[in-house]
Amino acid sequence: MKTYRKELWFEVPTRRALINITPQVDACLKESGIREGLVLVNAMHITASVFINDDESGLHHDYEIWLEKLAPHEPVSQYRHNVGEDNADAHMKRQIMGREVVVAITEGRLDFGTWERIFYGEFDGRRRKRVLVKIIGE
Repeated sequence: MKTYRKELWFEVPTRRALINITPQVDACLKESGIREGLVLVNAMHITASVFINDDESGLHHDYEIWLEKLAPHEPVSQYRHNVGEDNADAHMKRQIMGREVVVAITEGRLDFGTWERIFYGEFDGRRRKRVLVKIIGE
């Protein structure tokens, strides 16, 4: 069995963003040479997320509205965590959207369902953060 590890780095200029990172993960897969196995993709920061869904702008807009209703950023005073900080909502959004995804690799390709893509969700941007790509297989 072979293994491959790479860190992808992101510095989003806005507080929140959803970024399709499927091309970067696919490039890692090609670089690994692994044809059958699994890829793990996870956010290595507690205010960011990795998840799988459709790359459709209406859905992304709906996520933004839904997440803000569930864990509104303001008023920042509503959160005990925000003593000296302002990112409690980002921690909660990450909890909702998840830390990582695992995708099967079949014949050297990410084995997705229709429309599935891998996304990096940033909920407290404006600084450098990383995503781990770990691939195991043959």
